[in-house]
Amino acid sequence: MSNTDDVQVPSAAKAAAAAPTAKPAAKPAAGKDNFKPQPNKPRRRFIWTSIGAFLTANFLMFLRFFFPRTLFEPSTVFNVGYPSDFQLGVDERFKQEARIWVVREADRIFAIYGRCTHLGCTPDWKPSEGKFKCPCHGSGYTPEGINFEGPAPRPMDRAHIELDATGQIVVDTSRLYEWPKGGVDHFNDPGAYIPV
Repeated sequence: MSNTDDVQVPSAAKAAAAAPTAKPAAKPAAGKDNFKPQPNKPRRRFIWTSIGAFLTANFLMFLRFFFPRTLFEPSTVFNVGYPSDFQLGVDERFKQEARIWVVREADRIFAIYGRCTHLGCTPDWKPSEGKFKCPCHGSGYTPEGINFEGPAPRPMDRAHIELDATGQIVVDTSRLYEWPKGGVDHFNDPGAYIPV
C-alpha cells in the first residue's frame, strides 16, 4: 500500500506542475460599461462660488439692518443775497437747489415756495406769458403765486423771509405762509415779505 500511495503522490504533483499556471486577470477594455466619471472641477468651483456669494450677500443684508437709513436734505434756512441783487419780477436762480422763486415788486420782496397746491408738482415760470404754469395738470398762477386757472384750489405758499444782521435776505422754507381756500390771507403777515 505504501508503494501505491507513494506512486500516486508524485503523479499528483506532476499533474499539478503540468497544469498551466493561472494568469492574472486581464484589464477590461475601456467602454461604456466600465466608464467611471471624473469630477467636473469647473462646475464644482462655480457651485461653491455661487453658494459663497449667496451667503455673503445675505450676511451683508443682515448687517445693514443694524444701521439706520438717513436721508440727508439741504438746510431749510439759507441766504439768497442782498435786496439790491434782485430786479423787479421773478428770479429763478434758487428753483433747482431750494425750490423757491424770489419775487421783487415795487414795495416788497417775497419768496414763493415752488409747490403746486393741487398735487405738489413744481410749476414752471413762463416769462413770455407772465405766469407760473404747472406741467402736471395745467394749473396757472400769477407772478404773485395766486391761482387763476386749472385745478389748483388755492395760491402757492410763501416762505418765511427776513434780513439778517449783515443785510442779506434769509429764507426759511420750513416756515410757510398760506392763503387757505375761503380762509384768511397770510401773505401780509410779518415774515411773509420784506418791505423795500
